[in-house]
Amino acid sequence: MKPFYKKFSEKFIEGLLMLSGTVTSLAVVLIVFFLFKEGVSVFNQEAVEEGYVVAVNKKNSADHISSEDLKNIYDQKITHWTPINGKPDSIVLFRLEDISNFYSDEQIGENFEGLPTCLSSVVDSLPDIIAFFPERYLAKNFKGKVLQVDKIKMSEFFGGKEWFPTAQPSAQLGVMPLILGTLWVSLGAILLALPLGLAAAVYMSEIANEKVRRVMKPLIELLAGIPSVVYGFFGLVIIVPLIQKTFQLPVGETGLAGSIILGIMALPTIITISEDAMRNTPRAMKEASLALGASKWQTIYKVVVPYSISGITAGAILGIGRAIGETMAVLMVTGNAAVIPHSILQPVRTIPATIAAELGEAPAGGLHYKALFALGCILFLITLFINLTVEFITGRNKHQKH
Repeated sequence: MKPFYKKFSEKFIEGLLMLSGTVTSLAVVLIVFFLFKEGVSVFNQEAVEEGYVVAVNKKNSADHISSEDLKNIYDQKITHWTPINGKPDSIVLFRLEDISNFYSDEQIGENFEGLPTCLSSVVDSLPDIIAFFPERYLAKNFKGKVLQVDKIKMSEFFGGKEWFPTAQPSAQLGVMPLILGTLWVSLGAILLALPLGLAAAVYMSEIANEKVRRVMKPLIELLAGIPSVVYGFFGLVIIVPLIQKTFQLPVGETGLAGSIILGIMALPTIITISEDAMRNTPRAMKEASLALGASKWQTIYKVVVPYSISGITAGAILGIGRAIGETMAVLMVTGNAAVIPHSILQPVRTIPATIAAELGEAPAGGLHYKALFALGCILFLITLFINLTVEFITGRNKHQKH
């Protein structure tokens, strides 16, 4: 009876473990599927927000227009129809609020019941007009012509230099400034954190006595548990004014401030992993180096560091991963300017900060909403690449040791 009960309990526990693993894996797959489903769908939409139309006179030979041309027209950078339909006539801009220049409130109606007819008449009467207004006011017998706005292209999305998803009439979804801002801040963070983290790891593993190490290691690991918003407040109160005063800048919210904060946040990861890798160096190797006449420092940088280089590299890459995915601290100290940075002393905006700042205001299912999910896809691919790199480096090192 007892062997049967023991066998049954083992099978039951195995089943629970298998069920737990299956549910967890399925949840991860579904999350990734939902992320990419929403993100990729942005490329099937027009740059004009759903529910709005762009209309021209029916005699206008243009049938479609690009998002960039539409923006330039309403920014008055394009004032003639030449680049659109080849005619040198001046463009007449029309927005919904301009209807009061053509019709009285009585003609429009108290509940805007006459607005569709008024809009149709205005578009029909002006040969060079381009009108932007809600689709619900498009009359059934509309006398103009609705332009087809080109769908968002991947080349424009990844290569665009403007991120203005709420722009009207044409949203600008260029993620280049956000990608460069993320890379600027992350690169600066790792350049600051790696030397400090490596130095601390060497000290704890090879120089400090056991008593000091027992005190330092928990304190360093405790840094990883501090909420990111606390780091953000520290950066906003201390680091931002210091940078502004030191470099005599108009504002201190810059990429450098974000790099410093993220560097501090990445230190626990780099120090812990690097220190563990160094302590795993075989004692026989260090004793052999010392026996051959090498000094303690020579042993450290010629034996210990080369032997543990894969662990150090893994710690550095995981530190970069933390820096790339951080949100609140970066949101508070980098200035959130969605422009291409030419210096680390300029305000920047990162991908995680953009998602955190804008997702709550984006209408569910709209163009802005899907564009933010596309940013999430980019961030996922970046972190996936980092994790695969760590696995490759650690796996190669294990193969070489065997």
